[in-house]
Amino acid sequence: MSDDEKTLIQTAFKSKHLRKRQYLLQEGDVCKYMSFIVKGSGRMYSVSEKGQEHIIRFAIENWWLGDYESYNFQTPSLYNIEVLEDSEVLMIEHNRIQELMAQIPAIDLMIKEIDRKGTVATQKRIHSSISLSAEERYDNLVKSYPEFLIRFPQSMIASYLGISPETLSRIRKNILKK
Repeated sequence: MSDDEKTLIQTAFKSKHLRKRQYLLQEGDVCKYMSFIVKGSGRMYSVSEKGQEHIIRFAIENWWLGDYESYNFQTPSLYNIEVLEDSEVLMIEHNRIQELMAQIPAIDLMIKEIDRKGTVATQKRIHSSISLSAEERYDNLVKSYPEFLIRFPQSMIASYLGISPETLSRIRKNILKK
């Protein structure tokens, strides 16, 4: 990349420090920024009418976090996004990323690759949730994202897997017996 392209990229992003439990987005708001996590972690979740949280995704360092539907279509979000640790993020507005994609071919290729990988990850997550047992979903998580088990509380892991904390405890206990 040229120095001019690097400068364009640097000026397009806004750096922000967030404290643990601070929101990047709240349900009903439009997702104005996509955030790249430099340091820290976050989660995207919804809350049912009964008050139960459903974690859609986690994000850690070097991952992007935002509501893609709300961000791309500028519609109110169905989700909350909060950081789970003190975090440093780089934020970019939708129109700025569009400008970068038009001006810098490498950015356009990067965004397309991120979209491809995100689509595959989503497809795998949907397949897992409708086809696998709770034990198999947990095993997939252990193999795919072992750092989640260290960084996130068991209650959040259970929500992400679509099971109760008690079921997750039972699964973990059975694994230790083996």
